Amino acid sequence: MIPAIDFAAPDRFAPLPPRSSERFARPRVAPSSAGESVRTRDGRELVLRAIEPGDVAAMQRCFSRLSPEDIRRRFLHAMSELPAPMAQRLCRIDPALETAHVLMDETVTPAEMRGVGRIYVDEAIDSAEFSVLVEQDWSRIGLGALLMQRLVDDCRRRGLAELWGYVLLENRPMLELCKELGFGQRLIPDEPGTALITLKL
Repeated sequence: MIPAIDFAAPDRFAPLPPRSSERFARPRVAPSSAGESVRTRDGRELVLRAIEPGDVAAMQRCFSRLSPEDIRRRFLHAMSELPAPMAQRLCRIDPALETAHVLMDETVTPAEMRGVGRIYVDEAIDSAEFSVLVEQDWSRIGLGALLMQRLVDDCRRRGLAELWGYVLLENRPMLELCKELGFGQRLIPDEPGTALITLKL
């Protein structure tokens, strides 16, 4: 667990940030009848499973808890709400071309979606585009790394050549995570402030 910082203390007493190996350590995962049980480093429990059509309401509630900054980082533009048709589309995937994993908090009723990772396959170029989102209160405890690794594994199982995605340069946590997982990065001349992140499989 990352120690709390005493903002009243002098800077010289502030703790150092955790090593990347600790920051991106994968949570413990165990099999579950409804998916896989995940216990994070701070002791919280989630279930990692495939997304389902019945997740629409949970996805909309998750969206409502996101900050405007989180929304812009994930969707690359501002959105005030997640319309029901869009939520339904995101929850009803085509398994031939898509994979989507969700992290569900079943310690509350109704169960809440705390994170989601997905890929969209482009068969024409033998690659897939990824997107990952973890709710702010559940970030920095390895869940993003867990979702990304599952997406990488799925792409390799499909025999794809590359996994890629667009990430805003201000989104340092995602850029650092992708670097830890072996992704390369290059700027996009036509999209200032945006990087293309790629991983050769």
